[in-house]
Amino acid sequence: MDYHKSIPKDVQIILFDGVCNLCNRSVQFAIKRDEKRLFRYASLDSNLGKLLLKERAIDRSKVDSIVLVDPNKAYYVKSSAALEIAKQLKGWPKLLSLLLIFPSWLRDPVYDFIAKNRYRWFGKKESCIVPTKDLKSLFLDLDN
Repeated sequence: MDYHKSIPKDVQIILFDGVCNLCNRSVQFAIKRDEKRLFRYASLDSNLGKLLLKERAIDRSKVDSIVLVDPNKAYYVKSSAALEIAKQLKGWPKLLSLLLIFPSWLRDPVYDFIAKNRYRWFGKKESCIVPTKDLKSLFLDLDN
């Protein structure tokens, strides 16, 4: 199956840890501020998530919380993914993208510290987020 046909053109895909409460809140935060509906969402562990990671040779054991995929252009991991997402959102989150002036080797240790502790600080769910009927079209998977 050519999954590329099922992905709307001109969208970016946010792959996230579907059981992480912080990640789920971050997705909800992005949805509310994504006026242009630029983003679509999929769990890192979904069939689509696994395929996108494999195509980009991203080691799931080293990147376990967020990946931004801009199909046929680029992909971003860790702090770069979070800041590239923030750059596209309306309001004050855009200001966070100013942190992109710092190299990832400076930003990622902070990101990794938060990612390492996210379950302890924010908890986790037993299963991935189930979007409301209104938001279902923003979530992608090969099984949809």
